[in-house]
Amino acid sequence: MSSRIVQVEEARRRLHDGGEIALLDVREAGQFGEAHPLFATPCPYSRLEILVPRVVPRRTAPVLLLDAGDGLAARAAKRLEALGYTNVSVVAGGMPAWAAAGFPVYKGVNVPSKTLGELAEQIWHPSMITPEQLTAWKAEGRKFGFFDARPADEYVKMRVPGAACLPNGELAHRLPVAADPETPLVITCAGRTRGIIGAIGVNLAGHTGPVLALENGTQGWALAGGPLERGNRAAAFPKLSPAEAERTRASAHSLIERFGIATVDAAGIEDFLADDGMTTYLLDVRSAAEATADPIPGAEHAPSGQLVQATDQWIAVRHARLVLIDNLGMRAALAAFWLRQLGYHPHVAIIDDAMRRRVHRDAAAMPLPSPALPSIMPEEALRHVAARTAVFVDLRGSFAYRENHVDGAIWLVRPNAEAFAGTICARTALLIADDLCVAELAAMDLREGGIVALHLVEGGHKALVYAGAPTVATPDTPSDARAIDHLFFVHDRHDGNLESSRRYLAWETGLIDQLDDVERAEYRLDRP
Repeated sequence: MSSRIVQVEEARRRLHDGGEIALLDVREAGQFGEAHPLFATPCPYSRLEILVPRVVPRRTAPVLLLDAGDGLAARAAKRLEALGYTNVSVVAGGMPAWAAAGFPVYKGVNVPSKTLGELAEQIWHPSMITPEQLTAWKAEGRKFGFFDARPADEYVKMRVPGAACLPNGELAHRLPVAADPETPLVITCAGRTRGIIGAIGVNLAGHTGPVLALENGTQGWALAGGPLERGNRAAAFPKLSPAEAERTRASAHSLIERFGIATVDAAGIEDFLADDGMTTYLLDVRSAAEATADPIPGAEHAPSGQLVQATDQWIAVRHARLVLIDNLGMRAALAAFWLRQLGYHPHVAIIDDAMRRRVHRDAAAMPLPSPALPSIMPEEALRHVAARTAVFVDLRGSFAYRENHVDGAIWLVRPNAEAFAGTICARTALLIADDLCVAELAAMDLREGGIVALHLVEGGHKALVYAGAPTVATPDTPSDARAIDHLFFVHDRHDGNLESSRRYLAWETGLIDQLDDVERAEYRLDRP
């Protein structure tokens, strides 16, 4: 089967015609973050076969592939067709052609979700508190609840002093135990939109006291001269008593009724999944601890708040059907409220025994189409390299390579693998990787480029260092231009670069102005 070629004008029309479509950008993360269409989903070629079955679970869904105009999308199309995808098209000319056609181009990541947050602020007008006002509240000893809407891995890196980690969705779910009904609540994030979305969500969940978003989050706090605490520890989420759980259940029911949010039971889920004419995502929006302790067969864990904030990490098919699984309904209802405004068809599913007993028949669980990659112990690998019969090929991220790599190792990212064979002069390629699947995918392309002898070094970089391999740091190698896996756009905004924070906040507040009429119409905005 050969993929079809479509011009950018046709690709743009398909993207906005109201039907299902997945626009997959197969460039690496740095390239994507510097310029991409609004509703493109990042699926870098280095991880393509790992990512796509998860974000495009229906093999017959229409897929458009976008590259840098370098032919990579055609290679990606062959890989997807080998996985069983039957409706794959390549956008002629890739991203350069898209930009040349005059269509909007966006920097950054998770742009559709962040744009939704900016639009929501214009409609819902959540209350804001400035860093200076928050400082005054603290100095006065005023009683208020202070919550960080981000997940624990971000919270650990930095927080405004005093903020407790209770991410979006979880705070609304746990309101009865987290705060008294009349207590003022302040919600912060790292920038703007999670604070905005969180404040609106807590109001929708029924909190009767004031709810305020900290203006510009941790970055606004730092720009105002406030200190950030680093190396934090997120406490376990507070548990609901049976009576508190009933209050959350009732509030969720009211929210579902108020906005006409669709619901589905276990039998309905099976009907959805049997329908090959529409893509269905099965997403467990509870906390990680709950999803692990009480798993629903076939469901992927997607925390409620992050699913709204970073939708393209889980969902690539526009206008798809979403089943959002929850025990009490609040986290699912809030996620559904927002995701419907992004153009999806969400349904809330309340967990019961029938759901727990469902038979898992997930088509996404497909083995990668690559031959086994033989391994080699670090000590033997070092002997081969010393004898000049082999060369180390480092598949880790470019910045990990810059920081420290085995002396003589060559850095490689999969898109460049086919053209790599001539550089090692028929020697054996000894692959250094953090991820076996990434190594197997790169090996596939290396073989097609003419490298026959390939081995994966057991234990990777750390094992080689332990075995005595000499290492070096190369702060400028690979060069910024070659480090296509790294997004440089305001990448240091959370590390004390205040100018990057200013640029980021200006970018975020400018997202709405970048929308054209066609893109603006994709947002189906609910109003108070």
